Amino acid sequence: MKRIFVLSAVVVMAACNSNEPTKTGSTADSVKPAAEVTMPAAIKSPYAIGYSSSFAVDDPKNAETLLALWKDYDNGDLSAAKDMFADTVVFLLSDGTVLHGPKDSVIAVAQKHRDMSAKVVSRVNAIMALKSLDRNEHWALIWGGEVDTDKKGKVDSSNIQETWRFNNDGKANLMFQYMQAAAPPKK
Repeated sequence: MKRIFVLSAVVVMAACNSNEPTKTGSTADSVKPAAEVTMPAAIKSPYAIGYSSSFAVDDPKNAETLLALWKDYDNGDLSAAKDMFADTVVFLLSDGTVLHGPKDSVIAVAQKHRDMSAKVVSRVNAIMALKSLDRNEHWALIWGGEVDTDKKGKVDSSNIQETWRFNNDGKANLMFQYMQAAAPPKK
C-alpha cells in the first residue's frame, strides 16, 4: 500500500511539473517562438470582424523596439528613434490628431509636442507582440501610463494604450493611441 501511495505521489508531482519550461539561465530561453504556440479554436462572433481575429504571439523584437521608443520619448530625444520608423508613418492620436507623412516630418511634430514637457515618466503595465496570421502583419500592444510635468511645473497623469504595426523590416509604420486622464501621483 505504501508503494502505491509513493508511486501515486511521484506521478502527481511529475504531472504538475511537466509543463514548466526548462531553466537554462535566462527567461528568453523559456519563451516559445510563434511557430510553436498552439492557437485556440477560431473565435465565434455575432459581429463581422472587420480586420482580423486570427492572431498568434510574435517574436518579441517589435515589443522591444516599442519599449525603446517609449524610453526615447521619456528621455526627450526622438532623433534617437529615427531608425525605428518606416519611411512613411501614420499616428492616430487619442485627441483625434492624425499625423501622416515622411518619418522625419512626423518625428519633428512629435518632438515639438514632447518639448512642451520638462519631464515625462512612463510606466509599462503590459506589452505583447502579435502577428495577424491572415494578414501577415506584425503588431505590438502596450498598456501603461505617463506622468508629464510641463515647463511651469504642472503635473498631468494619463493611462495609455497603444497599438503599433511594424513592417517586415521591424520598422514602425502605424500607431493607434488611446488615453485617459488619471489622478496625478501623490507627493
